Amino acid sequence: MDTPLISEHRAAGATLAHYSGCTLPLCFSGFDVEYPAARRHAALFDTNWHAALFFAGPDRARYLNAVLTNNIQALTEGRGALALLLNSQGHILAELEVYSHAAKSLTLSHVSVRERTRATLDKYIIMDDVELEDLTDQVGSLSIEGPRAPAIIQQACGIAIVDLPGMAIRDVTIERIPCQLLRRSYFGEPGATLLVRRDRLASLWRKLLAAIHAHGGEPIGIEALNSLRLEAGIPWFPADFNDTVIPHEAALEDTHISFTKGCYTGQEIVERVRSRGHVNRRRVRLQFSTETLPEANAALQADGMHVGHVTSAAFSPAAGTAIGMGYVRREHNAPGSQLELEGGVTAQVIP
Repeated sequence: MDTPLISEHRAAGATLAHYSGCTLPLCFSGFDVEYPAARRHAALFDTNWHAALFFAGPDRARYLNAVLTNNIQALTEGRGALALLLNSQGHILAELEVYSHAAKSLTLSHVSVRERTRATLDKYIIMDDVELEDLTDQVGSLSIEGPRAPAIIQQACGIAIVDLPGMAIRDVTIERIPCQLLRRSYFGEPGATLLVRRDRLASLWRKLLAAIHAHGGEPIGIEALNSLRLEAGIPWFPADFNDTVIPHEAALEDTHISFTKGCYTGQEIVERVRSRGHVNRRRVRLQFSTETLPEANAALQADGMHVGHVTSAAFSPAAGTAIGMGYVRREHNAPGSQLELEGGVTAQVIP
């Protein structure tokens, strides 16, 4: 699908690319402009890879708690959490952001797995008083992040995001456009995502674009965002984890899983792995010996043996070389481990 902002991006001369089920900007003014603007000032970026599901009904929190990996029932109004939807074998079907808000729960997933996610969640609604509504085609989203983002957001809607907990949700209005503000960071800087009715999204984009330009910021595309998030060590679904892995392999047990809540689909596998104490492979961060990016799924070797593969990579101005993520067998995935790729390129596992 195309982002609902595609006309805005084409008018701006952006280069477009396909990412996670959605056509999005790859870049606007170029990496050399966008990356430093995000680091020093602020970045505005298109986040319409989201699929938006809303849950209503008195049983919605209990139902989501019984299906997802994190403790959704413990969320108070205005708070959110990351969670995973697993199959019975413990493999990751989807990553979800779940926000408890007023009379509904908002769940953001990815359009690349929209149909499967909706069908799986709908299948588990049996005796629960829960209504599932897919509003992906009716809403859109954008994000602002960077050192100047708190000032821009406060000027726009009066909310001091630095005073909000991570993954908080609030109703705000920006120049008479009703929005839901999500306290969300995609590359480790202060930031927020704004969810808005689709027919108001372009107007909101233009208003915030003027605001970030006034603060020295720029719109950025997936190319710069990918570098920024890899520097922060933040994995992306489905590039860095998907239905080929389980949560401990993806190193998500500290961010997406509650080990004290009740049962959920796939819990038996998760608990079995935790009691065993290790997995045979694990997602790690990598720093490469060259600026040239390895391809996704490029093989990683040690002592002439295949020990893993690359999942994503980008050039890092902070490192001065390419960095990325991948899966490596446990005998070779400790920080400092040296791995080889084709062509004499090496990769080091970094913390």
